[in-house]
Amino acid sequence: MKMVEEKGQEDYSQDGTVNLQGKPVLRSNTGGWKACSFIIVYEVFERMAYFGIASNLVVYLTNKLHEGTVESSNNVNNWSGSIWMMPLVGAYVADTYLGRYWTFVISSFIYLLGMCLLTLAVSLPSLSPPQCAQGILDQDCPKASPFQKGIFFLALYIISLGTGGTKANISTLGADQFDEFDSKERSYKLSFFNWWFFSIFIGVLFASTFLVYIQDNVGWAIGYSLPTIGLIVSIIIFLVGTPFYRHKFPSGSPITRMLQVFVAATRKWNACVPEDPKDLHELSMEEYACNARNKIDHTSFLRILDKAAVKTGQTSSWMLCTVTQIEETKKMIKMVPILILTIIPSTMVMQTFTLFIKQGTTLDRRMGPHFEIPPASLIAFIVIFILISLVIYDCALIPAIRPYTKNPRGITLLQRIGIGLIIHVIVMVIACLVERKRLRVARENNLLGQRDKLPLTIFILFPQFALAGVADSFVETAKMEFFYDQAPEDMKSLGAAFATTSLGLGGFASSYILSTVADITQRHGRKGWILNNLNVSRLDYYYAFMVILCLLNLICFVVVAKFYVYNDVRQNKPSLEMKPNPSQDNSRVSQCNPQEIDES
Repeated sequence: MKMVEEKGQEDYSQDGTVNLQGKPVLRSNTGGWKACSFIIVYEVFERMAYFGIASNLVVYLTNKLHEGTVESSNNVNNWSGSIWMMPLVGAYVADTYLGRYWTFVISSFIYLLGMCLLTLAVSLPSLSPPQCAQGILDQDCPKASPFQKGIFFLALYIISLGTGGTKANISTLGADQFDEFDSKERSYKLSFFNWWFFSIFIGVLFASTFLVYIQDNVGWAIGYSLPTIGLIVSIIIFLVGTPFYRHKFPSGSPITRMLQVFVAATRKWNACVPEDPKDLHELSMEEYACNARNKIDHTSFLRILDKAAVKTGQTSSWMLCTVTQIEETKKMIKMVPILILTIIPSTMVMQTFTLFIKQGTTLDRRMGPHFEIPPASLIAFIVIFILISLVIYDCALIPAIRPYTKNPRGITLLQRIGIGLIIHVIVMVIACLVERKRLRVARENNLLGQRDKLPLTIFILFPQFALAGVADSFVETAKMEFFYDQAPEDMKSLGAAFATTSLGLGGFASSYILSTVADITQRHGRKGWILNNLNVSRLDYYYAFMVILCLLNLICFVVVAKFYVYNDVRQNKPSLEMKPNPSQDNSRVSQCNPQEIDES
């Protein structure tokens, strides 16, 4: 009987995942690539929808709403910043109240509402300004009314609200489909984020080529309707896969638990931390296993926070925290320097959606006598090289490097990010040199008007876009995996939100840097570096400034990465004897008191 019972336990997932009804799940029927296939296909269509809007947004703001270089770029940066910051809210709601699945589903319909409103805003004549007549200067074109701009940006920020709940939870829900405590599934999980991004950028490639062409040459109404339809398809695909998903119950707000540690440590500032960690407040392994939670061993890192677990007779959760709760907080704090040092690289991502595309509008975009490349389609170069880089890295570099490094990933996640940061520096150097070439051609041909097209092929931008794709394949993939992998088990959503937060902060930082540089360089009657007329601007100086920022950021990153100590994500596996047997689930759970480890 004992052997049968143990065999039965091994058939079930060992990481605490359940189905939507809260019952244990069999590994053979749920999770794995079977479940992830629905999630990845969803992401392909959803990314097509999102980048169908984001890729060409700066062109729409310039050509249809008649905004200038700085204003249109900043509006794109600020919206992108909010898009990537909102997952913090989505992670909070998922971890505290609804769980990842229901937060995702509700947010998807909010997202869809914003897409529908945006499609109406570009389709109805009453919601957009009239077309600028031929020969009229941009500054004399009729501007969008406050009502028209209000509806347009309301739709954009409804999309931002919706994506807050989807971005924070879709990748973590996907990673949850692989049991960390099963060797076969754990090996699949190592490649999950690579193939996750590979699938995403298939959708991005479609958006930055076909959809952008439709928007520029057929019309914005159908160009925005197609992404909306794509989002509807993606939601349906995700819902179809519901029976195969594994779920984790919301375990309380990680932000609240972290605040409790800070408050308790501060209120017991004068308390002495005992030499023996066993004298600190902690629950038994049985109590954690009963509630499908992981116990974390004490570490000497940031011992000042251990004051929160010093026993003083008070049992309030704001006066006494467990060692595990403190160690979770330490793990999240440890990642903050990495989060900060990925902000500047995220500003590089924003350049590709704003200034790089604006450069493309001034160049010769012809391919043959009857076809012109839409400026936003330059993003396709980024996507193509991301896809190529991911395949080469996963299928060639990792197997070649692994025997020497003894690392299952080939190189560490921070080393992978560091390589991407070096490539970012090279990208900005190339962008600076290309821009100097573009300006020289403009001066030599006396093409200094705002709408003048230069006799210089758009493919001169190819190197900076291609290398930007290679850099993103290193930085963004490793960053997502790093924050998810290093976050405590009960804070995975917050860990994933860290990855998107760096992009959000990068968007706001890019907007701030661009505005500040434009303002400072125009003081005292000077012409300025960033003007609406790019043919007389000095973007080469701006790119050189960004090279310096990237170099300083790279140096700081190398120092921080050198001293970073990785967490062992499998060190706290609950023993099988302590996990409730599926056949005895009800009787065992009834003996556990959830209140005992309710730390919030």
